[in-house]
Amino acid sequence: MVFKEEIAGLITKKTGLSKDKIINLIETPPSPELGDYAFPCFALSKSLKQSPVDIASEMSSKLKADFLERAESKGPYINFFLSNEYIAKKVFEEKKKKASGKKEIVCIESPGPNTNKPLHLGHVRNMLLGISIRNILEGQGKKVVSVDIVNDRGVHICKSMHAYMAEGKDKTPQSEGVKEDYFVGDYYVKYAEMEKKDPSTEKKIRELLVKWEEGDPETIKIWKRMRDWCLIGFKKTYKDFGVNIDKAYYESDFYNYGKSIVLEGFKKGLFRKDEDGSVYIDLTDKSLGKKVLLRGDGTSIYITQDIALGKLRFDDFKMDKMIYVVGNEQSYHFKVLFEVFKLLDFPFADKCYHLSYGMISLPEGKMKSREGTVVDADDFRTKMVSLAANEIEKKHPGISEKEKLRRAEIIGMGAIKFFILKYDAARDFIYNPKESLSFQGETGPYLQYTHARIASILRKAEGNAKKIKFQKLVLEQEKRLLLKIGLFDQVVKDAAENLRPSIIATYLIELSQELNSYYHEVPVLKATDKDTVDARLALIRKIKNKLAEGLGLLGIEAPEEM
Repeated sequence: MVFKEEIAGLITKKTGLSKDKIINLIETPPSPELGDYAFPCFALSKSLKQSPVDIASEMSSKLKADFLERAESKGPYINFFLSNEYIAKKVFEEKKKKASGKKEIVCIESPGPNTNKPLHLGHVRNMLLGISIRNILEGQGKKVVSVDIVNDRGVHICKSMHAYMAEGKDKTPQSEGVKEDYFVGDYYVKYAEMEKKDPSTEKKIRELLVKWEEGDPETIKIWKRMRDWCLIGFKKTYKDFGVNIDKAYYESDFYNYGKSIVLEGFKKGLFRKDEDGSVYIDLTDKSLGKKVLLRGDGTSIYITQDIALGKLRFDDFKMDKMIYVVGNEQSYHFKVLFEVFKLLDFPFADKCYHLSYGMISLPEGKMKSREGTVVDADDFRTKMVSLAANEIEKKHPGISEKEKLRRAEIIGMGAIKFFILKYDAARDFIYNPKESLSFQGETGPYLQYTHARIASILRKAEGNAKKIKFQKLVLEQEKRLLLKIGLFDQVVKDAAENLRPSIIATYLIELSQELNSYYHEVPVLKATDKDTVDARLALIRKIKNKLAEGLGLLGIEAPEEM
């Protein structure tokens, strides 16, 4: 951005056009032959009463500055060629600006599990988005609070409870040698089989939910037991994926509060009651139709608890923004929820954002919803780390088992995180395990290898020079790298403003590709003089730092060795 500002300052002096307007018009040319930046002169044509071509030709010869090698016209464009030395000095003198004033408070909801089955591949995408967005926003000076909603009551919970009450007897995860949340999930699968054989089972689930809401001691006892098993299992998965929750909210604690808010809204005439006794909101005028907020039998649903949850969180944190990381199948739900917030005149109604994400499929097809074919998060992680360990053993046959497993964890998790985060959240995509572990292409291991390769070069070098002669960085490839490094802060800012970690992922790939191309063509340690070697080492060290910082924002470790 600083380079554009310098150019904009020059043009402003010559034209009187506002600096902000000029910055927005400055472009990056498609090839280095056309300069580092270009300004289209169409915007000046009317005020100067000249053709854009004539303006470009006349003005380019008058633009002089220390940071410019030259400015030249090309049709209606002025092309600017910056000095390598100037770019290098700006890149190396960068100073992080400290945020001033009150920190903006951002709450991020993720991953929002149900206590009836283990976390699956969809939750992995949710967790990784939540982690990376937190990292990125904190890097921009925000105070971020990670909150979780544990859906621990409702029809779906009663299904696994019913199956366990029918077939579980005194079995426990320990007696069966199964991870706690997997054990509960197995009964959710069993329920699906039971319902297929006897459709009337669904009625029993409704009855069980009513008994739960009435506080039936035996029902509550089974519910607590199965819920606690699931929570123990979730805790292990969260730890493995790096999820840290500042505050978890349990639906069972406040579902009655949600009911009271809805009923109060009905009394005020904000909501309506249907013939079956259910309370609903009519949003037909907003093309959202009618949405039930409370069932006719008095039991609450997801939106009932989400209404209460929004209020509770605001009371707890007074957040300036509330981000819900939830799959795109819930888009309608959140459109309605945010309209309910507005109708209830909640102070946070205009501070909510649904970060919607698409579906992940595997090469063999889509996942099914817990019918025995779902890809569980733990199994997925174990498989990826195992594949990474096999690759490490092939490349380093003499490596110790301990070191192999350490590297496999770093590379396997790096592969998962980068492959998922490189896609825009809204996109559906196919996760290819083999491709994600490749040391070539747009992958986490490729970036980790690039970082480790720079570390290896720096270890071979003879210390750090105290003073770098930037004028030694004269090559066009070096200028391209310097300009790319200079974009880092703006890239992170864009990722924060748009809540898109994929912007950083794309940048890191482009930076690594530029570096590897440079490394193949330019002998960093074999230059003819020491000053050039020192300048090139400083350049790749700066790139190493940016790779580590960027990967860190995505929650990925940058290893010194692969």
